[in-house]
Amino acid sequence: MSDLPLPREIRCVLVPVGNLRLLLPNATVAEVITMPAAPEPVESAPEWLLGRIAWRGWRVPLVSFNKLAGAGEGDSEQAVRVAVLKALGGHNDLPFIAVVTQGFPRLTTLNAELIIPTHDGAPLPPGVRAQVLVRDDIAVIPDLEGIEAELLELLELAS
Repeated sequence: MSDLPLPREIRCVLVPVGNLRLLLPNATVAEVITMPAAPEPVESAPEWLLGRIAWRGWRVPLVSFNKLAGAGEGDSEQAVRVAVLKALGGHNDLPFIAVVTQGFPRLTTLNAELIIPTHDGAPLPPGVRAQVLVRDDIAVIPDLEGIEAELLELLELAS
């Protein structure tokens, strides 16, 4: 294990998804792209797995996080985009996950004092690891490992 100190600040991105904002480390976001015309369907997929999109030679699963977490659709006037995220599990079959966004992700630099847990003890929605207050924004920290594990299972069944 390294004896290097942890960074005091971390660069993060607030990604708007429906009525939610995802809080992610900036290094997790590979690219934000225009929403493709029609994702390739995945057989027997749940409503939140919209299909697969082509991105830089990969077939990347496209997730509607607000459908997964049971949140509202958000502002339909906002431009729909896709945030391509680096998967955390190191699986060769799933190096990236794409998430539908509305509007533009916003960069921010945070430290431990600026992230305040807001969870009241009730069960968290699917796909959510934590709910936090970031400055004046309510945000959720997604359970990317859990989403990735579920996607691997769904995509294996569809193969």
